[in-house]
Amino acid sequence: MIALDTPPDGLAGPVKRSITIAGHPTSISLEPIFWAALEQAAAVRGLPLSALVAAIDARRLEAPVPPNLASAIRSWLFYVKTQSANSSQ
Repeated sequence: MIALDTPPDGLAGPVKRSITIAGHPTSISLEPIFWAALEQAAAVRGLPLSALVAAIDARRLEAPVPPNLASAIRSWLFYVKTQSANSSQ
């Protein structure tokens, strides 16, 4: 068996949370590790979580074929992580 590092809480499935975006309540299902990364990204930017999600939502809607919001959040988080990793090299 191949040894793999895993998140401290293990590999967990999505957790649904309610959030208000532009005055409209919505629910988003993300794995706990993505919720933690999203909360950290909002804190680093000095934004409420709902404001960061609203900004990601607005950008996803600009796509020719917009992905669902959870996919857009995961993609954005991965992009931000890879950009910060590349800039520190």
